[in-house]
Amino acid sequence: MEKFAELIADNRIWFGVDGDARPAYKRFLSEVTDTIPSTTIWTCDEVGHNDESKKEMRALFGEDLFATPKPERLLERVLALATTPGDLVLDSFAGSGTTGAVAHKMGRRWIMVELGEHCHTHIIPRLKKVIDGEDPGGITKAVNWQGGGGFRYYRLAPSLLEKDTWGNWVINRTYNGAMLAEALCKLEGFTYAPSDSIYWQQGHSTERDFIYVTTANLTHDQLQQLSDDVGPGRSLLVLCTAFRAKADAYPNLTVKKIPRQVLARCEWGHDDYSLRVESLPSAPLAPGQQSLDLGEGGPT
Repeated sequence: MEKFAELIADNRIWFGVDGDARPAYKRFLSEVTDTIPSTTIWTCDEVGHNDESKKEMRALFGEDLFATPKPERLLERVLALATTPGDLVLDSFAGSGTTGAVAHKMGRRWIMVELGEHCHTHIIPRLKKVIDGEDPGGITKAVNWQGGGGFRYYRLAPSLLEKDTWGNWVINRTYNGAMLAEALCKLEGFTYAPSDSIYWQQGHSTERDFIYVTTANLTHDQLQQLSDDVGPGRSLLVLCTAFRAKADAYPNLTVKKIPRQVLARCEWGHDDYSLRVESLPSAPLAPGQQSLDLGEGGPT
């Protein structure tokens, strides 16, 4: 009891708001850490509110408002707690693009995914303004954002494979020959570059290694003709739906079946899929520099 009395005298015991709760030992923040932990309640004075976010949207898009925008100050708080400059931020439901805009202004890299038309009506126009330094709202002044950087835009192609009536994997019927060739070039690590004069040169990995994609059922005679056309000193990867010949009968050909080869490239049952982002800058561009690529991505 003497120790308990000393703790009470030292303001170390807390009896609740009304003074009638079970006593609890009190520790002061200075004794625990030199930082302030985040609280579970963020007031609108700290992180904004819906009316503020709608005003931010109105300044960017006029009256073409997104239904449920979030204030930039709210996303700034989230990213400040969870990330550091240079980190990669993923927003799988991009909406009006607030996450990407805030991440960009805060020096984070970002990936946003959106299935609706918001990508064209809100996200791309908004990010153009951020990059061009024409977005004065949100956290722009707080972080002294001056513009700069860039982004790339890719449209996701339909799934390459689908199951038929009997549950067998087949090539998606929405794919034409060019789409199929481009998709398989990507999967096999070839550059898609169809020749104007040589039908079997649809892509290359080196100056002497090529790829040919066809939905035909190839015979021995057709494969032999391909082998003769390719000739010595070059190689050709042939992807077809079926073939009637020994796969190793042609020294300069590698013959594989679709969709078996596509399925062999898939990864199944992972919980740690790697995220590969091709051809992105290795470092953020300085303010004033611009890099904008809005080309559609090829089939994936």
